[in-house]
Amino acid sequence: MAVVGRPAVVLADEPTGNLDSTTGAEVLALLRELNEEGTTLVVITHDVNVAGAMRRHIELRDGEVVRDSGTAR
Repeated sequence: MAVVGRPAVVLADEPTGNLDSTTGAEVLALLRELNEEGTTLVVITHDVNVAGAMRRHIELRDGEVVRDSGTAR
């Protein structure tokens, strides 16, 4: 994953897919750091552990929002 500068938004599609658990944890730490510094994250994942690490959850099914945790926790 390459992040140049401090982007306003990062789109991350399966950011830990095909990574070992140690490297995946490092990627999640980087995403959390970016978010704490003000970057908006849009993370698409099927991994419940990755989803659980995010502050807000929006679940889509068949193109429709079926769950939205609302404002960021």
